[in-house]
Amino acid sequence: MSVHTVVESALGGITLVGGDEGLEGLYMAEHRHPRRDGFGQAATGRERHALFDAATAQLGEYFAGERTRFDLVLAPHGTPFQLTVWNLLRRIEYGQTWSYRRLAEEYGNPKAVRAVAAANARNPLSIVVPCHRVIGSDGSLVGYGGGLWRKEFLLELEGGRGTGQGTLF
Repeated sequence: MSVHTVVESALGGITLVGGDEGLEGLYMAEHRHPRRDGFGQAATGRERHALFDAATAQLGEYFAGERTRFDLVLAPHGTPFQLTVWNLLRRIEYGQTWSYRRLAEEYGNPKAVRAVAAANARNPLSIVVPCHRVIGSDGSLVGYGGGLWRKEFLLELEGGRGTGQGTLF
């Protein structure tokens, strides 16, 4: 059974969803692809789970510029193809970006750009599995489930673009 908590941040409410197997989701307000059970959309309330303590602490370190990789037990739900793409996203280093074309090449099929883009869009673990680090081939910011302004904020925070400001926690 999944439980959740909502953490307030400069990006708005961040809903953490998880269970005994690990962190299943991290959703921001207005998330384009929330879970079917409603978590990540208008979920409210607070459930206690040790998993959320670690995730909250690591997110705080990330936003303070003290963490570049997350060390959490992850348990996302997806198709085998989606899980493969989400694992590839974890190879994109902090402060770096890949194009959707590069993501398709890393998958092993350069013609699968649209398919990897669709899987990227369904990533349930925003920030932790860094789908925000995928940009258009021309360097443009395209697509982000939490909104382009959040993607820009995260890339700026990592030193990849713009003027990242402050901490969230």
